[in-house]
Amino acid sequence: MPNNHETVVLKSGRDKPVRQRHPWVFSGAIRHIPDSLAGGDVVDVADAKGRWLARGYLNRASQIQVRLLTWEEGEAVDRDFWRRRIRQAAELRRRLQLSDASDAYRLINGESDFLPGLIVDRYAGCLVAQIGTLGMDVRKHELAELLLEETGCQSVVERSEIAVRRPEGLQGAAGLLAGDEPPDRVEVTEHGLRFLVDLVHGQKTGFYTDQSENRRRVAAYCRGARVLNAFSYTGAFAVHALAAGARSIANVDASYDALALAEENLRLNGFDPDAQSVNVAGDVFAVLRDWRDIEPDGDLFDAVILDPPKFVHARDHMDRGLRGYKEINMLALRLLKPGGILATFSCSGLVDFDLFQKVIFGAALDAGRDLQILERLHQASDHTVAITFPQGEYLKGLICHAL
Repeated sequence: MPNNHETVVLKSGRDKPVRQRHPWVFSGAIRHIPDSLAGGDVVDVADAKGRWLARGYLNRASQIQVRLLTWEEGEAVDRDFWRRRIRQAAELRRRLQLSDASDAYRLINGESDFLPGLIVDRYAGCLVAQIGTLGMDVRKHELAELLLEETGCQSVVERSEIAVRRPEGLQGAAGLLAGDEPPDRVEVTEHGLRFLVDLVHGQKTGFYTDQSENRRRVAAYCRGARVLNAFSYTGAFAVHALAAGARSIANVDASYDALALAEENLRLNGFDPDAQSVNVAGDVFAVLRDWRDIEPDGDLFDAVILDPPKFVHARDHMDRGLRGYKEINMLALRLLKPGGILATFSCSGLVDFDLFQKVIFGAALDAGRDLQILERLHQASDHTVAITFPQGEYLKGLICHAL
């Protein structure tokens, strides 16, 4: 066994996930951690008989105490290692020819790009990083320098105001990590359409690149339609729908700032927000309930797009989250004319596709509507899913014809 790192020893019979290359080692699987190890240190992992299994970084404070980086015993975790992994992720995006369609895409997708705890999105010449773990946090400035070297971008900005840092013992963090101070907003293109991304105040990293392909797929059903775009954020679905020939858009979101940017994005693409859209700020559930009560026969929209935030954050939130998905889809169906299109999504990783479809089935049943599934949708290809890490597949969607 190599002697350049201290060794974390697993309990008997708890090594199978590590041998199968799952990147997480939970505290309950560990028998011994040397006292000399500090949070963020690189450690070796061995089975109960002392046989080397993998190498990763440690955080005693987390339920996931080791995040694994390599299963090659001779592979050192040093600056060259981080450079290789960043280069590997960037090369894959080049092979996917993402830049031909958009200059906004996910460059590094955490565990699914074999860099657990590191999310990086590219917006034109700027990179926005989310650091979710202690092991990455202690290295973030080095990683930011390598990102600039490998991509040729001008800036790396951190937007780590995320809940997953709390179990790691970390506070939220934001600011410039490397390079030049970027503008507050960056303009990007997606399939020929233009969008402003708020790097400083926007949700997550500023833009939802996981929906880049789905926006085109949904827009194809919106020609001539009156479209409800619920949980609209900055209006990307709306811009695509209007570009495909939608008659009008109603954007509904809780954020006034997001709706203001949605209006700017419409103008940026040559649309007239005053004539072609209406923005409604408020709780989406409450707004849709009000519209249902005003128009009980349900003939307000030809197409409804539901792209809500995550409703299920943990398993003990499951029942409440599923009720939320069911209710919002029932409300949508009651506002949708016969023959209309429902495009509905969930980004809750704990809700798998089968369960999500069952929820939509229940909503349709209670709304008294028959649905035909036209398409099943997933996250875009830049949001990779390692086959050893099924948790990385979180976004699912259905395009349905409502009778």
